[in-house]
Amino acid sequence: MLKLRAATTEDAGLITQFIQELAEYEKLAHECQATEAAIREQLFGANPAAQVVIAEWNGAAAGFALYFPTFSTFLARPGIYLEDLYVRSEFRGKGIGKALLRHLARVAVEQGYGRLEWSVLKWNAPSIAFYESLGALPKEGWTDYRLSGERLLRAAELE
Repeated sequence: MLKLRAATTEDAGLITQFIQELAEYEKLAHECQATEAAIREQLFGANPAAQVVIAEWNGAAAGFALYFPTFSTFLARPGIYLEDLYVRSEFRGKGIGKALLRHLARVAVEQGYGRLEWSVLKWNAPSIAFYESLGALPKEGWTDYRLSGERLLRAAELE
């Protein structure tokens, strides 16, 4: 049986494990710097940066969704950005990912938000097929950019 629940500070270690497992799945483990202490501070500290929903299957930790609010100037409404959606391999095919995504869609609708969006790696055909089966469409004509590490420091003229 599936249960979705809001994460609490006691889940910081579990969330860190999920993030590390996701990084491994995405072949990005070398980029993963998340620690339990950082997750505890950033998600459950004085100024939480994101929220997490934990999925449990028959009491076992099966997956999670980590998300945060965004704002669309064109819609003049907030939205949700889904940073991570992950279901452990042994729990895939049970509708857990679908339940997590539907939960976030309901949160967006109930809050009067205008959109729910996320990114997916181009090689991740199973996830792309899953998202499209739910009616999601890729954003045509857009390319994602990122500044981080040394490049972020240079852009801020701090290096």
